[in-house]
Amino acid sequence: MIEVKNISKSFGGQQVLKNISMDFLKGKTNLIIGQSGSGKTVLMKCCIGLFDVDEGQIKFDERNFTNLNEKKKKLIRKEMGVLFQGGALFDSFNVEENVMFPLNMFTKMSLEEKRERVNDVLVNVNLPNAHKKLPSELSGGMIKRVAIARAISLRPNYLFCDEPNSGLDPKTAELIDELISNLTEKFNMTTVVNTHDMNSVLQIGQKISYLYKGNLWWEGSKEEIMKTDNAELNDFVFSTELTRRLK
Repeated sequence: MIEVKNISKSFGGQQVLKNISMDFLKGKTNLIIGQSGSGKTVLMKCCIGLFDVDEGQIKFDERNFTNLNEKKKKLIRKEMGVLFQGGALFDSFNVEENVMFPLNMFTKMSLEEKRERVNDVLVNVNLPNAHKKLPSELSGGMIKRVAIARAISLRPNYLFCDEPNSGLDPKTAELIDELISNLTEKFNMTTVVNTHDMNSVLQIGQKISYLYKGNLWWEGSKEEIMKTDNAELNDFVFSTELTRRLK
């Protein structure tokens, strides 16, 4: 479980996050939604330690991440997996080398153990025979699956996904959603997903947090989001769905 308590963050005098408090539940897909500029990417970067908060606390299973020194923060970062928006694979590395990268960085596993782990995670993302392919040989959906394999290679307790469906066609996006949801349940991870895709919200949104102009504006389930009387959220849901249908 991740607890965000009264955090605020400003850049150059502009407050981007305003006294936000929320919990991300273990074993669940926790979605953060909101328009561009709402603060959701900044919130995620604060959670993984790329940004320091100005005020407030972020706790990982009761451990106050914001108060730790860099050495102790690194220990918690080893428990995190991160899926970046574009996949962020190394172009000169093949699939096996990309997935093995965190294992080389953060473990003392033998080469045989690393290869066994790579085999296992590639099976989990339905790419059992892709080891020697380069990123240039992969489709957009395959790149995202390799990136997910890399993100879970350390068996993380916490998985962060930034716009995992960006640039994907609707069917491939649905497969990525299902994969994230299934892996969350299988490994009992606390999964946090930034998205503006209403299909993702309605398919895998077990807990949804809506940010509006840096404020936490609404929280609820995928069932509740379609019944809310929150005007700003309704505008977001309608405009997002209309945009999707016009594509």
